[in-house]
Order: sequence, then C-alpha cells, then structure tokens
Amino acid sequence: EGMPQTLSSTSMFTPCGFSPHLHTAKEDEQGGLIFQDGNLTSASLDALIQHLIPTTDYYPEKAYIFTFLLSSRLFIEPHELLSRVCHKCIEQQRLDDPVLDKARIRKFGPKILQLLTEWTETFPYDFQEERMIGHLKDMIHRIAPCDEAYWKKMNQLLQTLNQKLATLSHGQEGIVKISAAVSDKLVAFKTKPPSIQREILSVCSDPYTLAQQLTHVELERLSHIGPEEFVQAFVHKDPLDGTKTCFSEQKKTSNLEAYVKWFNRLCYLVATEICMPAKKKQRAQVIEFFIDVARECFNIGNFNSLMAIISGMNMSPVSRLKKTWSKVKTAKFFILEHQMDPTGNFYNYRTALRGAAHRSLTAHSNREKIVIPFFSLLIKDIYFLNEGCANRLPNGHVNFEKFLELAKQVGEFITWKQVECPFEQDPNIIHYLHTAPIFTEDGLYLASYESESPENQTEKDRWKSLRSSILGKT
Repeated sequence: EGMPQTLSSTSMFTPCGFSPHLHTAKEDEQGGLIFQDGNLTSASLDALIQHLIPTTDYYPEKAYIFTFLLSSRLFIEPHELLSRVCHKCIEQQRLDDPVLDKARIRKFGPKILQLLTEWTETFPYDFQEERMIGHLKDMIHRIAPCDEAYWKKMNQLLQTLNQKLATLSHGQEGIVKISAAVSDKLVAFKTKPPSIQREILSVCSDPYTLAQQLTHVELERLSHIGPEEFVQAFVHKDPLDGTKTCFSEQKKTSNLEAYVKWFNRLCYLVATEICMPAKKKQRAQVIEFFIDVARECFNIGNFNSLMAIISGMNMSPVSRLKKTWSKVKTAKFFILEHQMDPTGNFYNYRTALRGAAHRSLTAHSNREKIVIPFFSLLIKDIYFLNEGCANRLPNGHVNFEKFLELAKQVGEFITWKQVECPFEQDPNIIHYLHTAPIFTEDGLYLASYESESPENQTEKDRWKSLRSSILGKT
C-alpha cells in the first residue's frame, strides 16, 4: 500500500481528441457517466463526485483525480466538495455504525488516505482553510480505531502539508517586493557621475551567469503558482446557480499575478539599462550583452525571460535608437526575434517549446529538464480554451471533455514548475534584478531622446513636454 507519488510525468494525461462539439459516435453510460470511445466526456456533478470516491475495491485513476479536483472548483467550493466526499464515505462504509466492520474498513482505509494525500500534495492551498483540515481529521478519526497505522499516516500527511504551506507562504513573503517604476528622476543622472546608478554590467558582465540567475528567479516564482490559479482566474457565475459566483472571496490568483508583474519588470529593466548610458558605444554594448543573455535563455529552455528581453528591446524608446543599433551586430538578434515571432499563433515558439518539452521528458540532468514557457501565452491559451466551450452542456452535465484538455495543459505546467534549479544562486545579482530602479514609459522616452535627438516634430514636442514634466526644465 505505497503512498502515491506527486504528479511528475505528463504521461498521466491522455490527449482526449478534444473537440468542442458533441460527438455522434456511440456513447456508453455507467452510473451517470457518459463515455466516448473509452474517454469520459460528460456527467452530472453528482456522478463525478461519486466517481472520485474510493470503495473497498475501487480507486479512481490518477488523471481523473487531478482533472476533477482542478475543474470542480468552477462548480463547488473545495471545502464543500470534501464535505460531500466524506459524507458519502461515511454512508457507504457505514462509519456511523456503533460496531465497525474492521475487515472492510482495513480495505477501504488505505484508499481514502491515498485520495486525501493526493489532494493535499497537488492542491495544498485548498487546505489553508480550517474547514478542510476539519473534514480531513474527522474522516481519519472514524477509521483509525480499526488500525493504529492510520494515526501515523494522518500525522505524516498533516506534517507534510504544514511544511508545504509554510514553504509556500514563506516563499511568497520572501520574494523581494518588486520596486515599482518610480525612477524617472534617474534621467537627471546622465549628466552626473555614473557612480549614483549601478548598471547591470557592473553587477554581472557574463551573459551565461545572468541567464542562469534569471532562470533562478523564474523557477522560484513558478514554484508558488498553484494549479488551481489557472482555473480561478476564469471563475464565472455557474449558470445552474445564478445567485453567487463559486468563490465568494476574491480570486485566489496572487502568485499568478505576481509572476506576470515580474515579466513586465524584466522588459522595463532591459529597456532602462539600454537607454541609460550616455555614450552610443556603451548602449550598443548593453544591447549586445542582452542579445547574448537572451540566446543563453533560449538554450536553457527559459522562454519567459527570453521573451521579456526581446520585448524590452522592441519597446519604441529602444528601437528608435538608430545610431546605437547601427553599431550592433544584429544577426543574432534577428534569429531570436524569428523564434519568438507571433505569426501563425507563435508557430516557431511553439515548435521550440515542444522540442524543449521533449528534451525534458528524456532528460538525465536537471539542466536538461528546464522548460519555462512564455507565460502570458500559456494563460492566453487556457483563456481561449475556457472561453471556447461551455463548462456545462445543455442538459446540465459537466463538460468533462473540456476539463481533460485543461488538465493536460495545466498538468504539463506542473511538471515543469517542479524542476530544481541546477545553477548556483548569486544573491547579489538576484537582488539587483528585483530592486534596480527602472524607468516608466515616459522616463524611457525622455532618456531615449536625451541619447539620440528627436527626428520629427511629434518627437520634438514630446521631448519638450517630458523635459518640463520630469526634469522641470523648459
């Protein structure tokens, strides 16, 4: 009766030949579950809950558990789901009887423990709620009289859960609060000695090292994102319950939002570092440095940092610096840009991502396992999957086929976020990445005009108004 391992491989998700319209092929029904060619496609919420519940001789498939726990929160809050699961177990296993059937419960016990373990391992944030822990303990108190070992298992489970929640909340506080873009005043420094503003090259002049430190930041931030955040980002009102949204509290997507903020910060940091230096030659040097960093991110499989760096270089205050760019060997940059070209729904990037994902599956070292997807595109894909088809079918059944596809995308992401970062951490560089002052968009434009004068009337007017609003000069 080994305890389950946490989700580790995407093999548990079988692509389900997903199509948003209803099939015409033959359907089988078992206990309210509708199957299509062996795949569960739809069912009532009650039937799906029943299918989650273990018995003396049944245990749900791992892929089913993950898919249902992930998507059920669109219809029912986790504490309510766990309450119903426990209630049904008590009924089915007659756990309220004055005399328990010990032999029977010894068959059932390990299975319910395993289900609770999988739930706590995969969706630990659900258990920040007292009510959840209450249901968990109640269940184990009922079966424990039949086997001493169940107490031990419960304590183990709660200990692991507490550690995990502590690590996650500590991590959330531990992430250096990203300093907002408040640094337009830096423009004034261009005329002063450079010692006031440290720049990236004085902190780290080796592109390989910087790419590795960026990968550290990415994996650290990814590790805090719970799989349920992808679903909670799109919680709508459930059509069968017009009164309340499923989550009365605010959406629990703070880690996901913090990660998007980090991407934006990195774009602006790159643009700031390029626009800061007073001399054209230095600016060109910074651009070439970032091209090398981006190339190394690509080789590592860190597509999120790669995309942020390219986006930063493509911001108009940077791309308008024609004289600076004329000093840059741009061939390498165009290759990278081509990889991240949005045409064909990011066809080139998706091909590269599949390559990295494949490498990750057959990897021997942690270094080869790294896959950090371009995050906002992943969210967009999940958003379109969610918008593209209904959560429920016209007969009120849950559209399970949709959620299998959702679980496949989120499950792959979970596999990637569990990779341990193989590179040594450099706290100095990481601190700089999180706290170095960055320009707002206005600050970037002003710095850009100060570096290379405006070329037309529109730019001249903008330069004038920025000088007076930011520098107080006329």
